[in-house]
Parts: sequence; structure tokens; C-alpha cells
Amino acid sequence: MEIKAADVAKLRHMTGAGMMDCKQALKETDGDYDKAIDILRKKGQKVANKRADREATEGAVISKVNADHTFGVLLVLNCETDFVAKNEDFVKKVHSFADAALASKVTTLDEVKQLIVDGHTIESEISNMTGIIGEKIDLSVYKTLESPFVMPYIHPGNRLATLVSLTKKVADPQTAKDVAMQVAAMAPLAVNKDKIPQEVIDKELEIGRAIALEEGKPASIIDKIAEGKLGKFFKENTLLSQDFIKDHKMTVGDYLTHVDKDLTVVDFVRYTLNID
Repeated sequence: MEIKAADVAKLRHMTGAGMMDCKQALKETDGDYDKAIDILRKKGQKVANKRADREATEGAVISKVNADHTFGVLLVLNCETDFVAKNEDFVKKVHSFADAALASKVTTLDEVKQLIVDGHTIESEISNMTGIIGEKIDLSVYKTLESPFVMPYIHPGNRLATLVSLTKKVADPQTAKDVAMQVAAMAPLAVNKDKIPQEVIDKELEIGRAIALEEGKPASIIDKIAEGKLGKFFKENTLLSQDFIKDHKMTVGDYLTHVDKDLTVVDFVRYTLNID
């Protein structure tokens, strides 16, 4: 059967696969588009398997919320090169995956991979992308937050994103966005000191004592010095105690209670790719 250039172009438009791959798939299926697409998708799966040992450290980090700001997702789709990560179609695909996750309100990465986008599971879509692009593509991170008000923030370039959940709905969304940007800029470890794991606290105290001893401080005040350093650690690394980046005269906690005495942060999610 003769395969016309128009048929090859049509299949390429449908799948994004290379011209020669499309021509060969149509030859193998006597011009049947559906069967040709299946062949290309299977080829994509083979390519994905071959590239399973490759490192996919680039990609896009996307955070989104539903219409009423009560449920949010943060999703990371990795690839191998910055060139692919910045591709408009790649970024659109990540957004489509996030939209599907929002609509279904699934809570695990495995559930996301089984959602249907453009007639196929996200897992198979990723395999197909690998076949078309020629790089390892990996859906590596999926986080959710649910509360009376959730705010997303994506830093320009799609390499850093956050989600912040608040105790109540805010009249001005900018309030929540300010906090989401704070999380992006200052990378807190927890909402407050009560959320810091005990092993982290013990380690900080150990470090504080070691520094005090190294500086030759009297043994009688070593523990007091270590406690002081721990207090500074809490101040710098817990969200509500951090200096507010838009006004260093107040903490983030002060900022929120100034807006509404009952307003505070429930939780946050932050993820970043390596940023030079």
C-alpha cells in the first residue's frame, strides 16, 4: 500500500512522533491510523524502558487549586534537559495532568498515573512523551492540601512552586499569595516549632553545644547557649516565626493575625528543582 505524505503528516500531527516513525507505523498497519497510533505508543513504552536508568533532573513544577480554593495540588514532571522543560507543549501537558488531578481530587501519585487525559491514562501519556521526545519523562512528585482556603504559587520558570493552606477563607487572596511567596523565598522547614521533628531539635542542640565548647564558653552555660541557638533556628526556619519578607518589622504570624485574629497557616508544600 502506498503511504501518502499527507497521511504521514496527519499522523504526525495527531501524535507528535517523527515523520519516519509515522510512515513506518502506517506501512505496518496498511494505513490504519488507530493501529499506527498503538504501534507508536508501544514504541514509546520501549523507549521509556531503555531510558529508565537515565537521570531526569529537569522539568516543571506546577501548583494549582480548584475554583473555590479548598483543594490544591502540586505536581512535578521531570525530563532530562532544560530545553524540553521550557517547551510550551511540555508545560501544557503538566498543567493538563494537574487539572485532571484537581477534578478527581485523588491523593496519591499512583492514582494520578491512572487518570485519563486525552483518552489515555497519564502513565501511558508519559510513555508516549518519552517516545516522541526521546528523553526520560517521569512524574515524580504529587502533593495535595485541603482546607478552607488553599493558595498556589509558581515561581517564573516553573522550577519552584508552593501550596499554602489557611484556617479560613480570606477576603483578599493577596494575603494568601504573600504567604505562598514567603514559603517559596524563605524555604521554612515547618509551620511552627511544634511541627519540627524531635530528631532535628536534638541535632540542633548538639550542634549548639559543640559550637559553644569550641568557642571556649564555660561548661555551666553551654546548655543555655545551645537553647539560645535553637531559638534562633526556630525563628529562621518556622514559617509563622520568620520575618515577613514584605515587612521585616513583623513576623508572618503577626501579618496574618493583623489581617484576621483567627487566621493562620494550617500547612504548606514546597518543591524546587535544582536552581543555580
